[in-house]
Amino acid sequence: MSERSRMGRTQRQHLVSKLLAGEQVTSQEQLVDLLAAEGVTSTQATVSRDLVDLGAIKVRTAEGEPAYAIPELPHEQRAPDDHLRRVFGDWVVEVAATDTIVVLRTPPGSAHVVGSALDRADLPEVAGTVAGDDTLFVVVQDPDAPTSGPAAALAERLRELAGLHPPTEREP
Repeated sequence: MSERSRMGRTQRQHLVSKLLAGEQVTSQEQLVDLLAAEGVTSTQATVSRDLVDLGAIKVRTAEGEPAYAIPELPHEQRAPDDHLRRVFGDWVVEVAATDTIVVLRTPPGSAHVVGSALDRADLPEVAGTVAGDDTLFVVVQDPDAPTSGPAAALAERLRELAGLHPPTEREP
């Protein structure tokens, strides 16, 4: 038995993370095969537990295919705005606001990726998020702020992070 095939759980999960970062892995069976190609013997059940332990999620690729991904961890060296800018630039397609809620739209199957990044950014004006399939509600912390509205200010900041233009005024 090679040293690699006797790899412990932590080392295997680190390898799984690297494989997911480097390839579009669409199934657990494919991940078992990729591990085998690296000399690591594993089962689908073990890979399934590893994916849960790593917090892996399914996202849609540019081709619309579901693939595993691991959201970036908050302890990474990047500043939250840099991380948010990248996530928002990749996944947010529309931002709208009411007085207390900002609504973000994403491609199908991607709202949870944006929600996770926003939750980990620890923005003081964000009370919480609720993600569906392609829509994310961002609840603003202080609904009693001045008439300009805290959601409008947050929506503008999130639009900038996503590289989106402000919505155009509708004429009556």
